[in-house]
Amino acid sequence: MSPEKLRILVFGAHPDDADIDFGGCALKYTALGHTVTFVSCTNGDTGHHEIGGIELARRRFREAQASARIAGLDAYEVLDIHSGELEPTVANRKQIIRMMREFKPDLILTHRPYDYHPDHRATSQLVLDASYIVTVPNMQALTEHLSRPPRIFYLYDKFQRPCPFRADIAVGIDEVIEKKLDMAHCHTSQMYEWLPFNQGKLERVPGEEKDRRGWLAGERLPQFAEVADSCREKLVELYGQARGRAVRYAEAFEACEYGAGFKAEELRRLFPFFD
Repeated sequence: MSPEKLRILVFGAHPDDADIDFGGCALKYTALGHTVTFVSCTNGDTGHHEIGGIELARRRFREAQASARIAGLDAYEVLDIHSGELEPTVANRKQIIRMMREFKPDLILTHRPYDYHPDHRATSQLVLDASYIVTVPNMQALTEHLSRPPRIFYLYDKFQRPCPFRADIAVGIDEVIEKKLDMAHCHTSQMYEWLPFNQGKLERVPGEEKDRRGWLAGERLPQFAEVADSCREKLVELYGQARGRAVRYAEAFEACEYGAGFKAEELRRLFPFFD
């Protein structure tokens, strides 16, 4: 058990975003006794080809809670904002400020501002816009301000323009990869319905429940392996030559220049997974 208990807050745009990009690390943090909360900044109510609205929003909320139980999360919050309509407004920024102040995070993670999805970009913008204002007492004066900005890292993506992702930290997740897949498996409406439909391969999804988990592994494991391969030198730097080369699956994060600064040695305190 780590002597210092960290508080980790992850802002994704939709229910399942944080699971895919940070589920492995969430499992590692909670196993060490740290506190992790996921936030979905929309209710995900457009993420389907057959259902929507209140039915889908409630279904996706239930899926998120099932995933949270596997990961041992402190909470999986879902903001009741329509998917596809998230905007970096002052009203929404105040919600993010309030959540940051109440949670008092040691570390925040969110999407990069360069992304294909407008909800992802808006989520990133909201977090960045709050990163300094969260310390200003007169903004939401009835919620106690933070004494310093939070430390913020970006979740991994493959987008190249205007600037590609840079791995400042990479974490091997081989030992928790099956549980991470279990978390994804909870998001039935996405993993086995909407995303396959949207990608033109719904007919490939097994009809039998017992076969779906294996199919999901075949779909997702290459993606998590790609992260490890793209960040191999960082893995070697952090784990050493032998262990770094042996990592099969990883999650990676880029330091955000907004929020609190930190020294290089603090990375190992914030990400306490390296010898």
